[in-house]
Amino acid sequence: MKALTLATGLAALGLTTLGLAVPAMAAPPAPAAPPPVFARCAVCHNATKGAGAKIGPDLWGVYGGKAARANFKYSQALKNAKLKWDDATLDKWLTAPMAMVPGTIMSFPGLKDPAKRAEIIAYLKTLR
Repeated sequence: MKALTLATGLAALGLTTLGLAVPAMAAPPAPAAPPPVFARCAVCHNATKGAGAKIGPDLWGVYGGKAARANFKYSQALKNAKLKWDDATLDKWLTAPMAMVPGTIMSFPGLKDPAKRAEIIAYLKTLR
């Protein structure tokens, strides 16, 4: 009986040592364009991967994560709040951050329009 080598085993499978059949990996979708209301956020926050903090922390990848998790000097109040940035938490935060977490250093007065808050939240979801 003839011993199989790696080359003959691959050939039997229809593969070559140089041209292995590998499924193509789809690139992650590009972030959506920010809604016009996000201009209010962009004054203090970057939203580009690797851009780093401005006056406030970078918002890239914030959705779904824990609050006060990045390299940024957060208030002790926000650290102690142990929030997770999901739809409900972000909606409440964007409505009135200082009311939600007394002692936060985020001086944003809040956004009263629920549709505009929803636009920001939908945009944050794309920043991955």
